[in-house]
Amino acid sequence: MKITILCVGKIKEKFYRDAIAEYTKRLGKYCKYEIIEVADEQTPDKAGAALEEQIKAREAERILGKIKENTLVCTLEIAGKSLTSEQFAGWLERAAVDGRGTVCFVIGGSLGLHKSVTDRADFHLSFSDMTFPHQLMRVILSEQIYRAFRIINGEPYHK
Repeated sequence: MKITILCVGKIKEKFYRDAIAEYTKRLGKYCKYEIIEVADEQTPDKAGAALEEQIKAREAERILGKIKENTLVCTLEIAGKSLTSEQFAGWLERAAVDGRGTVCFVIGGSLGLHKSVTDRADFHLSFSDMTFPHQLMRVILSEQIYRAFRIINGEPYHK
């Protein structure tokens, strides 16, 4: 199984990069795991709704350009479905046997995701009603994917 995290922007902080590198190493036992970054757009202070929509549309073009046709796409959204770690593991396990071979998790930029990206998604996942920095979300998602594989394989994990 191949798992991709497709996200907007680069991670600047070393501690986030280190955490992601650790989970990438751990996940190598279970899947092919990669993170693809697309460029983010600069958002001026006090940008109006129309400009924000244009910015999200430009980021969406970059995101959608990286998604292959037969990929199972899961967007991370506040309005998505909340799952327990066990439910997420079950979802990921079903995704592994659905025949597509690749699961792509999409994390938007600071303005969120354009409708064209959410429309392309097969599943909309929420980790919380709270907003997290998209850089931290990569770490949280990586940890939950790792935890899911531990659950799927009947291996112990910290509760």
